[in-house]
Amino acid sequence: MDSSSAEVAYDFSPLLKVYRDGRVERLIGTDFAAPSPDDPNTGVRSHDVVISQEVPISARLFAPKIIGPGHKLPLLVYFHGGGFVIETPFTAQYHNYLNSVVSAANVVAVSVDYRRAPEHPVPAAFDDSWTSLKWVASHSSGNGSQELLNRHVDFEKVFFAGDSAGATIAHHMAIRVGAEGLPGVNLEGIILVHPFFWGVEPIGSEKTGARERSFADNLWRFVCPRTEGSDDPIMNPAKDPKVGSLGCRKILVCVAEKDALKERGWYYKEAVEKSGWKGMVEVMEAKDEGHVFHLFNPTCDNALAMLNTIVSFINQG
Repeated sequence: MDSSSAEVAYDFSPLLKVYRDGRVERLIGTDFAAPSPDDPNTGVRSHDVVISQEVPISARLFAPKIIGPGHKLPLLVYFHGGGFVIETPFTAQYHNYLNSVVSAANVVAVSVDYRRAPEHPVPAAFDDSWTSLKWVASHSSGNGSQELLNRHVDFEKVFFAGDSAGATIAHHMAIRVGAEGLPGVNLEGIILVHPFFWGVEPIGSEKTGARERSFADNLWRFVCPRTEGSDDPIMNPAKDPKVGSLGCRKILVCVAEKDALKERGWYYKEAVEKSGWKGMVEVMEAKDEGHVFHLFNPTCDNALAMLNTIVSFINQG
């Protein structure tokens, strides 16, 4: 056996390792949870769809167990996290979380399976997400490929959401909606859970987290080799001249007290408010919690409180 097959070129534990021979070993987020016509805990039904075959993009669709004839529900388009390198909509954590959100909020959801780095460096994840949104919008006339979306989605009440890297994607998809439009879709709001934003200059508690700063900087350069660094507008909204063009009217940002990315969530609120954008931004902070704690411990008090806040954000007028 070639010794290069065991030699590590990049080590981003606990996420993944890449070996000298090019082999990628994802250390977590590799399981598969099958869709269900009747989730035993929530009654939510789900099925998988192919959005694009030329560029392989798929999604998992979720809906409440019972939707009355002719009844239309808000739509949540969800982008999973994982640092752009791990996880899919089909892992148990994301499948179960979307079941919970759909049940509690009484919405239809589309959970997007975008291509991941390093095999497909950024901006592939963003390109795939936009392709997915155009596919979703193709149902607004009632003539799309999925009857669930044709019959039971109110395209005047659409929300984007995501956690970590998925929150980064959701933010940029909202900017693109504002800049280019998404015919047939009214984007009401976006929900950013522990967004993966960063920057060259440390802010707040980041000043004492040298290890965390190095990890975030290096991971970003790894997933986006063409970047000039962590002040790239993709990662630092304060450096993005387009941030004021967000195509929604309200934003919910969820942060966690012990998350290394917490300061960036609060800073995002400042950046958006200073940009001239006319909408409303609110931030919810979970005390004594770490990054994406709600996926690991979905029934804890803080996770349930965050879920309730998300549900209220979607359903309030």
